[in-house]
Amino acid sequence: MQSPIRKDLYAPAQGDSEIAVDSELNILRDVFRMLPTGITVQDEQGRFLMVNDAAAVQLGLAEGQSPALPSKYLNDRREACLELLRAGRAAVAEECFTAGQGKQTLLTAHRPVRIADRNLLLSSSADISDQKAVEDHLFRSAYFDELTNLPMRRVIEHRANSLIQHDGAVSRFALAFLDIDNFKHINDYYGHSIGDALLIEVAKRLGLDLRESDMLSRISGDEFMLLLNPIRNEAEVAEYIQATLQRLKAPFFIDGSEIFASTSIGVSLYPDHGRSYDVLRQNADIAMYRVKNDGKGSAAFFDSTMEHEAFERMKIEQSLRLAILEKRFCCAFQAKVDIRTRDIKGIEALVRLRDDEGVIQAPGTFINLAVELGLIDDLTHLVLAEIVKSIDLINETFGPATTISINVAAKQAGNPEFMRSFAQALEATGFPKRFMIEVTEDAFVTKTHFQDQILPIFRRLGVGISIDDFGIGYSSLSALADITADEIKIDRSFITDIHLRPRSQGILRAIESLSEALGMTMIAEGIESFEELAYLQAATRIRYAQGYYFSRPIFLEELKPSLPAISEARVSLASRPQQEGRQAHARPERYRR
Repeated sequence: MQSPIRKDLYAPAQGDSEIAVDSELNILRDVFRMLPTGITVQDEQGRFLMVNDAAAVQLGLAEGQSPALPSKYLNDRREACLELLRAGRAAVAEECFTAGQGKQTLLTAHRPVRIADRNLLLSSSADISDQKAVEDHLFRSAYFDELTNLPMRRVIEHRANSLIQHDGAVSRFALAFLDIDNFKHINDYYGHSIGDALLIEVAKRLGLDLRESDMLSRISGDEFMLLLNPIRNEAEVAEYIQATLQRLKAPFFIDGSEIFASTSIGVSLYPDHGRSYDVLRQNADIAMYRVKNDGKGSAAFFDSTMEHEAFERMKIEQSLRLAILEKRFCCAFQAKVDIRTRDIKGIEALVRLRDDEGVIQAPGTFINLAVELGLIDDLTHLVLAEIVKSIDLINETFGPATTISINVAAKQAGNPEFMRSFAQALEATGFPKRFMIEVTEDAFVTKTHFQDQILPIFRRLGVGISIDDFGIGYSSLSALADITADEIKIDRSFITDIHLRPRSQGILRAIESLSEALGMTMIAEGIESFEELAYLQAATRIRYAQGYYFSRPIFLEELKPSLPAISEARVSLASRPQQEGRQAHARPERYRR
């Protein structure tokens, strides 16, 4: 049974009615004043009839508070409110202004009401400044590069597509693809913090003299995209690009270092070189790679011949990936010979590619591309697998005591993850002490982990270290003094006609003295004539060499059908005539990696 309602608890006595009404009004007044949302009521003249505490703070109307809002904002807001009140129309709007040291954003709902025969505007405002700050941060993270503060790839793509869609309004624009030359070397040598600072400074120089209608974007690590809009002709663009290249040639002074950084630029024009962003970007990229191949540090406009070159490059890339997948690589071996006894000291494994028609391709056609595409690691492991598979024939052909040299690219040498895995693969062969790792000198002189972290791993395994092609990279005798290598191979360019070149002879003597002092064995690369060999025997203390004079690279499969051919191969290295002029036959392309 329901309890009866005691009306005496709810209905005040007649004498208490005025007190109760006053109490309720006070409660309502306090609630209105303390609401966290800013509430205002304005009359038809724009005067504030009611303002709670939150609104007073938001609008800078609190007692004793200095005005937080510029007078123009307050006047504009008052006019907007009066317009809504006269039209009898509700509205919701974001109101942004700078208050104090930060940006403030209010989300305000305005609603015209009629109370007591008066037209009033009821407004409620919520402070969404923190929410907008998060949204702005997310927007900038999605569309602007954090390091350089430049627009990212999707922004410039959207801009170009907008220009293309409004072709009637904008007749022509240019898209330039810019890439910093040798940026990896700068990163390795100076460190990534200097590399980041360089990117910021390059971005600043690239941004000079840009118009409001132009756009500069950082699209990846050291790559930028520049949109020039509008343009009159190619000559105008060429003049601007040349001025940009000149600005970039001046040294950058960063953290006490003087850094020189050139840039390669490829340019495509709309609509001459494409009618879509993707085609224009691709063609600018193709033109940039033409510059890279021609020596870097300049600019080129796209032309149709480049497209054919790019197509051929793509075919090589696809065939290279397929060749690695199908393991269509083989090894040729070239001996390192004692030039006085003609004994074989070691052999170098030279990778070859067998194309679809069975033709052997020299490494010059694919090694650089393999490095660029990140396929060189797989290729190096394939070479090692080929050596292990053929070790018995290698021993029979060259002797069981010969060392076996494998080339490792500088990019690989600077990659601790790959080098550790390669060291494990060498150890797994069961004969790691037979191996010599050949790396170019830039693997030592750049600031990589090779010296400190990688070398000790190979030392523990007994693997030797050889400096390959010495003299054509970042050659420095002072840097050589800090290198802990077993062998140094003097590049072919120093050996060619050494008997006729006094300056090369002097350089060779200097390298020889330092190598001896550091306990490194010297090997002369690319001996092709008796005169070159005779000079090394008579005028130097160099004991070892390799080259076509002694033997071309030998494919072991050529020796498999007839074991007597093995003995013949050895004899051919030991029985060259002691008095022999320059070889008359034309030697094929030098097989070197």
